[in-house]
Amino acid sequence: MATKTTKSRMRETDKTSRYPALCIIGDGNARLWGRMLGERLKKQFSEAGVGRFIVVSQAAYEDGTVIFVRGDAIIDQPLIAVLVREKGLVLTGEGTGGTIALAAHVTPEQGGRIRALLTRGGMPDTDLDLTARGPGELGANFRKSLRKREMPYAMTVSSADRATIEWRMFMGTYKGATDFVTKYIWPWPAFMVTRWLATRRVTPNMVTTVGAILMVAAFFLFLKGVWAEGLTCAWAMTFLDTVDGKLARVTLTSSKWGDIFDHGIDLIHPPFWYMAWGFGLEHGGFILPSGAMVWLLVVIFAGYILQRLMEGVAIKVLRLNIHIWRRIDSMFRQVTARRNPNLVLLTVSALVARPDWGVEAVALWTGLCLILHGLQLIQALGEKRRKGALSSWLDQATSSRS
Repeated sequence: MATKTTKSRMRETDKTSRYPALCIIGDGNARLWGRMLGERLKKQFSEAGVGRFIVVSQAAYEDGTVIFVRGDAIIDQPLIAVLVREKGLVLTGEGTGGTIALAAHVTPEQGGRIRALLTRGGMPDTDLDLTARGPGELGANFRKSLRKREMPYAMTVSSADRATIEWRMFMGTYKGATDFVTKYIWPWPAFMVTRWLATRRVTPNMVTTVGAILMVAAFFLFLKGVWAEGLTCAWAMTFLDTVDGKLARVTLTSSKWGDIFDHGIDLIHPPFWYMAWGFGLEHGGFILPSGAMVWLLVVIFAGYILQRLMEGVAIKVLRLNIHIWRRIDSMFRQVTARRNPNLVLLTVSALVARPDWGVEAVALWTGLCLILHGLQLIQALGEKRRKGALSSWLDQATSSRS
């Protein structure tokens, strides 16, 4: 009778045998984001289920199919998944002299000619009976996890300078529906900081830890009515909150714990900042009636929690993130009562020396957004009842272009 360990190994072997092997052609020693391209490709294909990596001399003896890929290729993760899934596919992309083949999923018998093709560049001969497709022809433009529509990239490092490629990869990690600060103000400085951290092997969890310290510092500074220093810590924390996620994605160092750590902090802390700001008014010489303060904090806390619950209901019942249902929903997400837009309100109130207006503005905006999100959810539930299912305007736009 097989032991548990033996059975586990048999299951793992069976799982691996269902996936093609990976063979990297040429030199993969160039670096992007502090990682060699060969290491990056192995990591990407491993995440897509490929667990066997072979050298060229082994390819002819494979029982199953093989994915050959140029060692100087940069391929976006959605395209990796398509390559693994589709036998007979040749992925084309940008090369120094124009469009060339970057990778191919073929049989061992086709391997010799494919290796030669990838080495010299160019396009496959028609007698190989393979399907050559570029990034825009594979239906991988819509990214559900990032809530956006974007053309995946496939290119060689020599086809553009390293900074241009890294910028393209960095911007590809941004969510399509987010607040205006994250979308329009943070990208360039976050890119520069992320590049600096990546080359020094700083991990995303290190960045998140620093952000957590700044989050706590902002809370206590707000509580004491120290607005300038508190806002400095708060904005630094929100900036690092952008950096840690981008660093994890571009360096392929995302982890389950890191995701829980980062999103757990993001989920919990905002209403406590507003509460601390309200209680800190007394230290700054701004006294609000106790009853008024209670109601402001009730609106802020209840509004924040209810809006989060509405988002959860949308995902559970509608199977759709409510912020990407319609174009107007994605636009509203830029200013809805979440941390960064609310932090702008607090910052403006501090600049005009009326921090009491800040907490009042946050409460008012939270209440209005709660009403708007409630109407939005009611509309979505009604639409689902009529049509049976909802789809994102981003997904619909992708379908119309394909």
